[in-house]
Amino acid sequence: MIGRYNYADQFGDSIECVLDEVRRMLVDGRYVLTEEVCQFEREFAAYLGVPCVCGVNSGTDALTLALKALGIGPGDEVITQANTFHATVAAIRMSGATPRLVDADDRTYLISQSQVAAAIGARTRAVVPVHLYGKATPLAHLMSLADRYALAVVEDAAQAHGARIDGRPAGSVGTAGCFSFHPSKNLAAAGDAGAVATSDRRLAERIGQLRNLGQRAQNEHVIVGANSKLDAIQARILSVKLPRLDDWNARRRAVARLYRQGLAGLPVDFQEWSAGEGAPGADHVFHLFTVRTECRDALLAHLQAAGIDAVVRYPTPIHLQPAFADLGWQRGQFPVAERLARELLCLPIRPDMTPGETAAVVDSVRRFFGA
Repeated sequence: MIGRYNYADQFGDSIECVLDEVRRMLVDGRYVLTEEVCQFEREFAAYLGVPCVCGVNSGTDALTLALKALGIGPGDEVITQANTFHATVAAIRMSGATPRLVDADDRTYLISQSQVAAAIGARTRAVVPVHLYGKATPLAHLMSLADRYALAVVEDAAQAHGARIDGRPAGSVGTAGCFSFHPSKNLAAAGDAGAVATSDRRLAERIGQLRNLGQRAQNEHVIVGANSKLDAIQARILSVKLPRLDDWNARRRAVARLYRQGLAGLPVDFQEWSAGEGAPGADHVFHLFTVRTECRDALLAHLQAAGIDAVVRYPTPIHLQPAFADLGWQRGQFPVAERLARELLCLPIRPDMTPGETAAVVDSVRRFFGA
């Protein structure tokens, strides 16, 4: 089996040290908002180049609390894209606001920036661009719109740890950047975990209160808050892994380059990369490697039969999910998102993938197309 994950490689020789530290934390009772949490928040803030990071329970909570901390709620609208994961739109709903969808760009698979301006209305309070599959969304135009219409830009960076936007880390450019550290991510905890990054200290303070039952100090509840704290053990694991993130991302780009070279000339398309493919500071960290083909389902069955852990992500676009049926979206309303849902397939990609494994995947795809 050529799989998508290899958690043992993420720890390498450090696994025994991590286990010893976790054992001490368990015995000492270091569980909730401990120094381990503060340490990771400082380290991740330094990595992103922002003053504030607030660790929370999940990427979904990061988005929800960021929107609530911005004062967004019932009666407000938030614009995002139709080809994202459920959590992006669920967070908007859980904040009390109404999601306003626009379609995806057919080449980048990111938010269609040309449609955002037309979607802005009197009730619009924020835009949530999603850095999808590891590719960072260019934000200059959206930030300009945000300035013109007094909107917040909340980056959904759950799939873009270490990706760059004009030389700056994804999640550091907008009003707030929201991260997931789910075990599937490029920077992975050993369970659910998330964080909000921001340069606005007052916003960070409010998020800190919202995650901790609305408390400003012990038993001083100044707002109605949630219980959404980054677990201390997860924070320690993330601190161990963070120094390796850039190297892991460089290795992912190397695997992606081999895939693109090996699959060139076949009837498949790829997500647009950048002009400087593979260069330092590239905008793509390949959380997922996608290929696009009209015979997606047949190719998926062929690869899985060959022991290759290919997978389809988001086969039903947001606007056709039963959870959002009350919003009245219709089939055909976002045609690019619907095509992507039918045609995208994710090939295995890991930092430790060997050239032999990559070649085996390429050979299997080529055999499917008779090449």
